[in-house]
Amino acid sequence: MKLNKNVILKYEVGDTVFTKINPNISLIVRRYISGVYYCGFQNDPDRWELGLTARALVGS
Repeated sequence: MKLNKNVILKYEVGDTVFTKINPNISLIVRRYISGVYYCGFQNDPDRWELGLTARALVGS
């Protein structure tokens, strides 16, 4: 899958982010596909990834 060159990403792969709903849990951006940031839990890498939009995330 090709990334559109005109898309400006708010977060890069590897950035630490938090959800607006629960800012106590830190997440790591794993990948970005079609407007969705797939984030893994920083303290529990065995948990499932979350698929979130930029509106649901807060940067560190």
